Parts: sequence; C-alpha cells; structure tokens
Amino acid sequence: MTRACILIVGLCFITVSLGKTFSECELVRELRRQGFPHDQLKDWMCLIEAESTRRTDVVGRANGDGSQDFGLFQINDRYWCNNGDQPGKGCNLRCKDLLLDDITVASQCTKKIFAVHGFNAWVGWANKCRGRRLPNLPC
Repeated sequence: MTRACILIVGLCFITVSLGKTFSECELVRELRRQGFPHDQLKDWMCLIEAESTRRTDVVGRANGDGSQDFGLFQINDRYWCNNGDQPGKGCNLRCKDLLLDDITVASQCTKKIFAVHGFNAWVGWANKCRGRRLPNLPC
C-alpha cells in the first residue's frame, strides 16, 4: 500500500512538472491565436527557440543580478513577475503563472514588455535573431 501511494504521488509530480514543448507549427498557430502580428512571427519564433526551445516549463539559471527568467518567453522576475505567492511587478502576475501550458498570461505580459522595449528586451533575440535572415514559418 505504501509503495502504491509513493508511486501515485511521484507520477503526479512528474506530470505537473513536465510542461509543454510546442512543435513549430503548433507554436505558430498558437502565436496567431494569441494575436501576435503576422509580420513579427518569424522574430517571435526565433526568440522563443533561442530563449526556451519552445518549452513552457523553463526556469532560467540566475542572471548576474540574481534574477531569473520564466516560461516560454523567459520573462524576468526582477521587473515583470513576482516570484512568490502574490501577483506583482510590471505584469502583475506570479512567475509560476508563466510556466503554464496555456500561454495566454505569458503572451499578455510579453506584449506589455514588447510595447516598452521591443525585441531588445530579450538577450536571446539580440544574440541569435537580430539582423539575421530568419527561416520561413513552418506552416
């Protein structure tokens, strides 16, 4: 009985912690559904690939200032989300909400960041996408 309980609890933890990895086509469709402009989709795809490899559950290692980045878009907790139980900071949300498979909240926050800083808010985009010929959208 004890082994069965441990197994069930372990399976629940694994299921919760895996997150979602989008296929390229699935991500393009989801970004369109979330209202990202068509003429920016190549940049968003490149940014997401560079930042999180299309995974919703990524929590980046601590940055030089001790902050961390969360989720598909790797949104930073220094300015944009609260890494605690209460929503807060620029996007008025909890960082763990950025790790959900439903990227609606992450997309809203991302658009807010983009409105202030453009793509330059993301180091992954600046290092791997800016000024480069980006591949065509897969679908």
